[in-house]
Amino acid sequence: MTSRQACHSAPEEFTRCVGRLVEVQTRPEVRLEEMPAPQRIAPFSAAVTADVSVDDTEEPLATGRFVVLHDPDEPAAWSGAWRIVTFASARLEPEMSSEPLLGEVGWSWLRDGLVDSELTFRALGGTVTRVVSDSFGSLAQKDSVVEIELRASWTIDGPDVPSHLRVWADVLATFAGLPPLPEGVVPLPGIRH
Repeated sequence: MTSRQACHSAPEEFTRCVGRLVEVQTRPEVRLEEMPAPQRIAPFSAAVTADVSVDDTEEPLATGRFVVLHDPDEPAAWSGAWRIVTFASARLEPEMSSEPLLGEVGWSWLRDGLVDSELTFRALGGTVTRVVSDSFGSLAQKDSVVEIELRASWTIDGPDVPSHLRVWADVLATFAGLPPLPEGVVPLPGIRH
């Protein structure tokens, strides 16, 4: 895992933290991959993408991005030196487009995941958006597509970013419709619940 800055110019704490991201163990359905970090948001940054799939031949059930920002000057808006910025997206059944509690439920998956993990965080904020795409003209035969998108960010006290990545990966699996995986249980490959 590399940051957008040369590792020799990054603080040792940031380099060590980012190096541990590749060691994060997630559910087998979640695949993490390094991606270019955003520019100009923070002096030091790193990013990964994630796809949730139960079958390599199918389109992912959910996708997302997890970005680590580090600014030793502790911007006032962050309330700290470490900020996590995330995005998650998943397709839903068409009838879910009118579900009035969809946003609240999507937000609770993230909030509850962070709280239940007993990780320290603050300044949690974000949005949950439902996207309904209808097709017209030569594409009129296509069914409507409904997606849920979660954009969220929060500040952490120290460089325990791998634990936050693990929680976020579990939230992404929930967005994909996978049931919770109890500690120590391994799912059978190829079976979608």
